[in-house]
Amino acid sequence: MEATVSILMGSISDRPVMQACADRLDALGIGYEWRVLSAHRTPTETHSWVSGARERGIRVMICAAGMAAHLAGAVAAATTLPVIGVPIASSFDGMDALLATVQMPPGIPVATVAVGKAGAKNAAVLAAQILALSDPGVSERLEADRVAMREAVLAADAELQRR
Repeated sequence: MEATVSILMGSISDRPVMQACADRLDALGIGYEWRVLSAHRTPTETHSWVSGARERGIRVMICAAGMAAHLAGAVAAATTLPVIGVPIASSFDGMDALLATVQMPPGIPVATVAVGKAGAKNAAVLAAQILALSDPGVSERLEADRVAMREAVLAADAELQRR
């Protein structure tokens, strides 16, 4: 499956959180690439990787970072592809990463999701929704996923009511 989403992590320590993103993309049948690249420690390599994304077939960028959390902003500054930021809780319960990710200057947007694994999962779903605008197969898989979530909640409620 060809990669259409790029997952960038500022540190390999972000992988346990971002595995949830990769798992959701896998479940939705969406190919991805992922790298550890830092806005601060590898700026040249990060810019180079992002600059070639469109030519590699990438249509959405997902960036995860904690602490200073400048990765999503640095990526958004280097591309016109949609960028989704996932703040990682590493200090201040992730509030510093959330603010660093969400507070972007006008003209350089980053769609920011929740802190941590919930955000990682939602980043995958948001990327899928963007891709679904031009891919009916992704759209159908998203619809089926939504139905499955509904059925799981109703089954849990039915089990609770039986008790």
